Amino acid sequence: MPASRRVPQVATFSIVALDAPTRSLGVAVQSKFLAVGAVVPWARAGVGAIATQALANTAYGPRGLELLAEGLEPEEVARRLVADDEGREDRQFGIVDARGRSAAFTGSRCFEWAGHVTGPGFAAQGNILAGPAVVEAMADAYLRTTGDLAARLVAALHAGQRAGGDRRGRQSAAILIVRERGGYGGFNDRYMDLRVDDHPDPIGELERLVGLYRLYFEKAPEPELVPLEGPVLAEVQQALAALGYLSHATGRLDEATREALAAWHGMENFEERQHPGDVVERVVLEYLRRQAESTRGKDHAG
Repeated sequence: MPASRRVPQVATFSIVALDAPTRSLGVAVQSKFLAVGAVVPWARAGVGAIATQALANTAYGPRGLELLAEGLEPEEVARRLVADDEGREDRQFGIVDARGRSAAFTGSRCFEWAGHVTGPGFAAQGNILAGPAVVEAMADAYLRTTGDLAARLVAALHAGQRAGGDRRGRQSAAILIVRERGGYGGFNDRYMDLRVDDHPDPIGELERLVGLYRLYFEKAPEPELVPLEGPVLAEVQQALAALGYLSHATGRLDEATREALAAWHGMENFEERQHPGDVVERVVLEYLRRQAESTRGKDHAG
């Protein structure tokens, strides 16, 4: 390709993966590029996940998912995506389908070091990297890490960065995970869609956001529920009063207390952690305690 057409590529490393037990599909990515989450990750529940990067052809995302939905294997999808693309040798992408089959492509004109590693249920790829150890470390961390798909994807990004990462530096990161009816309120399939658009430590910041997502929205299979009675009720009423949701603590579980607690849940975005009956999740109770203590501390300081 003539020098005039050698557009700087998106220096990126990413991983696409399937979590078979939950049927979750995901993409995690880090790049020296503004808002990489708007370009690289694509996924559809029950179909597959795709990361398209380097001199990214963003049409590969939706087109690749369409081909996977038609029943084509990832290797055939990869062949079709590049077949009519004159810029194929500047492209890089990874694909995993809902059966765990994977494929990846690294064009010959991608800037060194560029390459990929694939295996059952995942594909890790990157360009303008410190070397092949980056994608190898990502694959190893993904396979060795326990926990859910988000934990394993973030661990893969951390491992890639420790192995040298992107030679141009760091700027943004993103994670996209889909599963059927996994979204907010169960109304869509977008379970987790978090982006760090510009940050000196994008992977660390992404991990922090994943933690916040878990706090606010993750539904534990068996959440620890604490009855609103005795000392717990008194503590909750005092906390709600300190925060301005309740006029005073009565020592009784009355309708005013129930309404105040429900209003606090909604204001703090804990509606996904509300439960029928006079109970509160322990993780929410601990958050309420910290918030009330912080408010009291500010009042005393004033």
